[in-house]
Amino acid sequence: MNPLFDPINNFFGFIQPISDAVWNFPTQFLWYSQLPVLGKLSFAVALLLGTGVYFTFKTRAVQRLCFGRAVRIMRRRQHSLVGISPLGSFMLGLAMRVGPGNVVGVTGAISVGGPGALFWMWVAALFGMATAFMESVLAQLFKEQKNDEYVGGLPFYGRSIMGGRRFVGVFLSLAFIVYALFNVPAQTFNVFTAVGMIADTLTGTTSGRQSGLYYGIALVLVCSCAYLILGGIRRVIAWTNVLVPVMAVVFCGLSLLIILTNLSLLPWFLEAVVGGAFAPEALFGGALGVALAEGVRRGLMSNEAGQGTITMAAAVAANDHPCEQGFVQAFGVFIDTLVICTMTGFIVVMAHLWSDTASQAEWAAASASRLGVYLDSVRSLVPPALGAAVIVVLSICYCLFAFTTLLGMISFAEISANFISRAPRFILLIRVLGSLVFVPFGALTVLAGLELGNLWAITDLTNIIMVVLNIPILLLGAPLVYKALDHYLSTALDKT
Repeated sequence: MNPLFDPINNFFGFIQPISDAVWNFPTQFLWYSQLPVLGKLSFAVALLLGTGVYFTFKTRAVQRLCFGRAVRIMRRRQHSLVGISPLGSFMLGLAMRVGPGNVVGVTGAISVGGPGALFWMWVAALFGMATAFMESVLAQLFKEQKNDEYVGGLPFYGRSIMGGRRFVGVFLSLAFIVYALFNVPAQTFNVFTAVGMIADTLTGTTSGRQSGLYYGIALVLVCSCAYLILGGIRRVIAWTNVLVPVMAVVFCGLSLLIILTNLSLLPWFLEAVVGGAFAPEALFGGALGVALAEGVRRGLMSNEAGQGTITMAAAVAANDHPCEQGFVQAFGVFIDTLVICTMTGFIVVMAHLWSDTASQAEWAAASASRLGVYLDSVRSLVPPALGAAVIVVLSICYCLFAFTTLLGMISFAEISANFISRAPRFILLIRVLGSLVFVPFGALTVLAGLELGNLWAITDLTNIIMVVLNIPILLLGAPLVYKALDHYLSTALDKT
């Protein structure tokens, strides 16, 4: 199979420098890099942080309303026969947010940017909550009814805000479908990685890519994805409502136990993270821009605020007021980054494995396997007798992270596709492409022995492309959200 997959991997290798160039632009130009403060910020980082700060100011820190109100909104029983409940929408959005990025993304950010990268992930998430609020409210304002479901999101509010031009919505829908489907093979690969890690830990041997185990994983994965995806959004939500809270609670609970058993390291952790945010260690590049860029970059990969992707989940919910879904999805950003990502960051920083390497080059080589760095960090912090059991449980969580993200990618592609056509055959085509083309493709790359590490470059590049498409539309549509928020504060505040 290698003659087939080698060109693909080479193509992804070609994407890597493009992705880096887009994320780093224009810091690679000397005249820009020499500017005070601003010269350390790439356009992508400045756009994400700047937009979050701007929306926080314009909404008078709407984040402060998200916590208690989001919980009360999700606890309410659904009284509409159309759409899904706010809780179901939250779980569907969290299925996308809580993915492998919460483990390997955070680990990668710390590996490159040092502990300080975690601090900037927190900052990006806190301001990103305001951005998530804005895009989710727009998704609610411009959602449309399809039989007993709602559809909407970026293509729908993009068309309306851009003067009702249908071609704008079609372009945004196609862009999102490409983004979602081309991220499916990476999530498929993550499922294989997790299950393989579980098998290796339990048996004490390493299974080859051509082993019966890997063919079995491929068969089960393709069949389960086909069953759930071809059954429609409601079937996917029924499963994510179960899988998401289980995997999140187990992962956070076990991580919390690891942290508590190493609580004496807490002061050092806080010093390393906060101090490293402004004075990174030389091993990680020795520049503020490295920690900041990696924190924002991997923060986006995890919480997706400003990317327009979670707008699909926001649109399908039945709410009493558009702002309610804004609170719910903004709360999702908090849970994803400030809770789950912090758990991972705590473990990686406290383990401090880079202290065992003599140089930056050695650490770069050792940290190439981000999942390996995370699991090695776990092993160093738990009693040896419990190491294998803990690794198995966390690997199961990682597997579920990847699986639910995979389901979310395909489901959101379907919701977006409704803008182009709501014909059953067209929607079925999107479901088939996702579950019976892109998932098997991801499985075949694993069976062929191809690592496809450059898939991360595809993810990074498509992430920032979606941000660049979405943010200008959010800025144009912002006055509508401000009016909706004022209306909520004056009339609907006491109903929740």
